[in-house]
Amino acid sequence: MKTIGNMAFAAILGAAALALASSQASARIVCNGEGDCWHTTTEYVYPPTVHLLVHPDAWRWGDHDHYVWHEHEGRGFWHGGHWEDF
Repeated sequence: MKTIGNMAFAAILGAAALALASSQASARIVCNGEGDCWHTTTEYVYPPTVHLLVHPDAWRWGDHDHYVWHEHEGRGFWHGGHWEDF
C-alpha cells in the first residue's frame, strides 16, 4: 500500500512540475525605432547596430505612442518596412 501512495505522490509532483514549466514561456515583444513591433518566443541576440527594444509579453504601448504590429516567422527583425533575416 505504501508503494501505491509513493507512486501517486510522484505522479502529482511530476504533473505539477510539468504545469509549472509549460506556464513559464518566454514570450517577448520586440520594437524597433521605426515603430514596428512583433512577438517572439525565442530570446535572440540581435545585432547591436539595429537598436531594438525587447519588452516582456505583457508590455503595452501608451495611447500617444505610434507603433504598428508586424508579425513574421523566423529569426530576424523589421527594418525599413521589410523583414531582415539574420
